[in-house]
Amino acid sequence: MEGFERALTRVFADPNMATDGLWLKSGAEPATPIRLIRKAPDEVTSYGSARVWSETLRADVMVSQMPDPAPGDRISIGTDIWEVQGKPVRDRERLIWTMDLRPA
Repeated sequence: MEGFERALTRVFADPNMATDGLWLKSGAEPATPIRLIRKAPDEVTSYGSARVWSETLRADVMVSQMPDPAPGDRISIGTDIWEVQGKPVRDRERLIWTMDLRPA
């Protein structure tokens, strides 16, 4: 597991893969610097006989940088501020959080 964690640390440090952000627990200062990988997949949701297309924003953050994220926390990426929506989910190895974000 140690080797896998080291590899993930290198991926999150790579400027082509991840970006800098700030984590604001409960939306308040002090902010904690984090590295995150942004994902913006399109989603299609069925609603009765209609299908609704929507843009989404998800972020992956290493658990070692963000030990206990929760709904309502805020993440600042550049000049944009996002709110954690729903309960973050950890990966199988318990090393990465995946969070759904919405504009704050």
